[in-house]
Amino acid sequence: MQTNILIDQHLLHKTEAKKIPGLVAMAANEHEVIYQGAFGKRDLSKSDAMTIDSVFWIASMTKAITTAGAMQLVEQGKLELDTPIGKVLPEFVAPQVLEGFDANGEPKLRRARRAITLRQLMTHTAGFCYDIWNDDMRQYRKKVSLPAITTCKNDALKMPIATDPGTRWEYGTNIDFVGKAVEAASGRRLDAYLRDQLFSPLGMNDTSFKISESQRKRLVGMHARGEDGTLAVIPFETEQEPEFHMGGGGLYSTVNDYIKFCQMILNKGKGNGNEVLYPETVATMEQNHIGGLNVTKMVSADSTLSNDVDLYPDMVKKWGLGFLINTAKTPEGRSPGSLAWGGLANTYYWIDPSRRICGVILMQVLPFADESCLKAFASFERGIYAGLNAARGR
Repeated sequence: MQTNILIDQHLLHKTEAKKIPGLVAMAANEHEVIYQGAFGKRDLSKSDAMTIDSVFWIASMTKAITTAGAMQLVEQGKLELDTPIGKVLPEFVAPQVLEGFDANGEPKLRRARRAITLRQLMTHTAGFCYDIWNDDMRQYRKKVSLPAITTCKNDALKMPIATDPGTRWEYGTNIDFVGKAVEAASGRRLDAYLRDQLFSPLGMNDTSFKISESQRKRLVGMHARGEDGTLAVIPFETEQEPEFHMGGGGLYSTVNDYIKFCQMILNKGKGNGNEVLYPETVATMEQNHIGGLNVTKMVSADSTLSNDVDLYPDMVKKWGLGFLINTAKTPEGRSPGSLAWGGLANTYYWIDPSRRICGVILMQVLPFADESCLKAFASFERGIYAGLNAARGR
């Protein structure tokens, strides 16, 4: 296809111009892959070329997978969306809200005015936040000497909430607690549950919390962009022997594996000859679950990890069970009601149920919402829709 050649040219240019070290991209309809490409290097300090089977830390792209695992347990009646989650996770019986700090710098806490539910956790309306985008919570963590969430230590989860449950959307650690709920309801560790209930049935054999020997040979290096725009390799690896598996951001995967998950959503719960979710469950996940609340701008409190994040700033955005939902057509061509999100190291995906198309682009660059990475994502997505429109004579 001519459009695929154009996509190749755009993405190749990004890596040859050294704007991005390397990337892989793949798009598919519900039946087959319609585009794939790998460009640049896995690691700027080495000679290895990027390949389609390269392994990436997909960070928050983990969230949709963990949410899907929890929805399997909702189907079985082992979890409920609107029952107080404290019945499953006792530490949530009396959540505390951080209301700021007193004149002496001591945190001011009060009991939350309502209980937290699984639905609120899945939609980032439970009150939990990431201190990457919340300076008060950043101060609190330092004040009480709690480890960062990426340490995967249970103490990292002993944070208050920023607002009362159900009162606003704020991106945060919510899905790590969804992972804990999966473990409590299933009686299994999250890694084993997801492997047996999602990864194996879907043929996602290159997706895991722990990097295998085979994966390590294909692992993509992490890169940081300096203030002058230059890129440098930095040491990075998630905890390989964690106290808890980070359901909100701990997975490593490949573009081929993640596209299978996206295709499963397009196919209403079916993939690789197996049904892992009921069609009505997928339909529910695709709906707006935050009502009149809106997804809001995420203002960075740590510029080494994230820029400000405000995707489609002129558009009202909602959240389903695990996904961002755009309410209008995007400049790239994505249909209203499509599903999407990304991961901290500039990994992104979208699923368009109306046009029956999905796409994944993976990079390993910090900070998040990097301008060059977002432009690569946009050009890739725009090219895919241009190809669809050309094929349909529109």
